[in-house]
Amino acid sequence: MLSNGEQHSETDATRPASTRYEQRKPSRSGIGKFYMGREISRVMGHQGAEWLERPEREREEMPNLLVELLKLKEGDVVADIGVGTGYIARRIAPKIGDTGTVYGVDIQPEMLELLGKKMTEAGITNVKGILGTITDPKLPPESVDLTIMVDVYHEFSHPYEMIQNICRGLKIGGRVAFVEYRAEDPGVPIKRLHKMSELQVIKEATPHPLVWVETLDDLPWQHVIIFEKIAIQ
Repeated sequence: MLSNGEQHSETDATRPASTRYEQRKPSRSGIGKFYMGREISRVMGHQGAEWLERPEREREEMPNLLVELLKLKEGDVVADIGVGTGYIARRIAPKIGDTGTVYGVDIQPEMLELLGKKMTEAGITNVKGILGTITDPKLPPESVDLTIMVDVYHEFSHPYEMIQNICRGLKIGGRVAFVEYRAEDPGVPIKRLHKMSELQVIKEATPHPLVWVETLDDLPWQHVIIFEKIAIQ
């Protein structure tokens, strides 16, 4: 279904950043910046943190099932990009145990402050906050077994650079999980720019040393699209 992207990566990697993205008039929910035909959506600020903890998420997203689908192991190192308040991270933490680590990455210091408070309240000690940038999650090189992005990738203002640097943080054989609302399903009641199709995610992953592994559609509204990092020959 998917090549390893090597045939694309040489061209995309050498393309000037100024030509990688296209600027147009923004739509109501977007920033007017386009990548591979997709308009990037606006970012939800820390002021919306309560929305991340809404009770409806249990029904709409089934986060506990999501964590089971990830097939985590004791001692795994996981990067939760766009960690927010740690809604997913605190469900991952017990699965990887005291010998595992969750790097909770966010670009908003206010979110990391909320993350710390939530982890303290829950008695969780294996989640470590990292202040990233819009181009780099600042992960330790080749250290991560799984990177997960839950409803955040579509907001990255620099998606190429972010995935490039996420790959630098992954071990060979490490996985990336894109969790995005299904654009193919008109019944998913989410704004258009906050949804992504499986094909669009695969398209945007191909410039990188990633191979598609599987797409899981066990959740009510979201894809879980999983890739694995390969060694570049």
